[in-house]
Amino acid sequence: MNDNRIDDIISSGVETKGLDLLNTRTPVGSLSEADEFTSAEMQRYLLYSQNIQESPITGHEPFPGEMLRPFTENIVLSNDMLDRMVEYYNATYEMYNFRKPFGEGLEDSIIIGVKMSKFGRCRIGSEIFGSSMSSRHVKSSFILAKFMTTDNEVDCYPGQIQYFFKHTINLQDSPVDHFLAYVRWYQPVTSRNVRYYFSSDNDHETCTVELWKPEFYPESRDCIIPVHHILGRFVPIKYKISDRRNAVEYLAINPISRKFHI
Repeated sequence: MNDNRIDDIISSGVETKGLDLLNTRTPVGSLSEADEFTSAEMQRYLLYSQNIQESPITGHEPFPGEMLRPFTENIVLSNDMLDRMVEYYNATYEMYNFRKPFGEGLEDSIIIGVKMSKFGRCRIGSEIFGSSMSSRHVKSSFILAKFMTTDNEVDCYPGQIQYFFKHTINLQDSPVDHFLAYVRWYQPVTSRNVRYYFSSDNDHETCTVELWKPEFYPESRDCIIPVHHILGRFVPIKYKISDRRNAVEYLAINPISRKFHI
């Protein structure tokens, strides 16, 4: 944002002195990652997570960040995980067919790899997302992501990242790395009248917190998402609603604004 503001001032025609010197400083650290992307590329990357209907993502697209420690290489996928990966790739690449080694499928099916590299954290821009794999970074493992429902509607779901991983497949005789996250998703509250908690602001009711069940959905192919589909983080808080007979515990979802600027 600072660089763009400086460019605007310099190109405005207003007489300036010294501002052009600020624009020549080379960014370092995590800022250098974002600087490698043009504004158009950064905007396109943000659309990956915000407009999933018009921005199909496979997971191999570049992103301004990197996978971080702790990590473990050459982990052999379980049979259940292999099945989920096959489902993921078949749904993601509609022009190809995939199967696991020694599994059933068409003769021209691409056999997926049986190993992956697992990571505890991922940096996207200047923001670091954690996972339950790294106990020191569990607080940053709670995320929001968008999903398309069966009727082509888009809804936002909260979940907890279990771990990040890199998986490689061969497409057209060339290895392609995919940067993915394994996420357990929380279940929505069945009664819609308790899903939202409203707070009053200048006599106007605004939705600031969503209430969800503290239980996860069963594990499935939906647990695998590209890191590009991470919409943002949230802070989970246990919230109880009680009456005279019993109390029901919910999970209050408090969204945190994404630390991305163009």
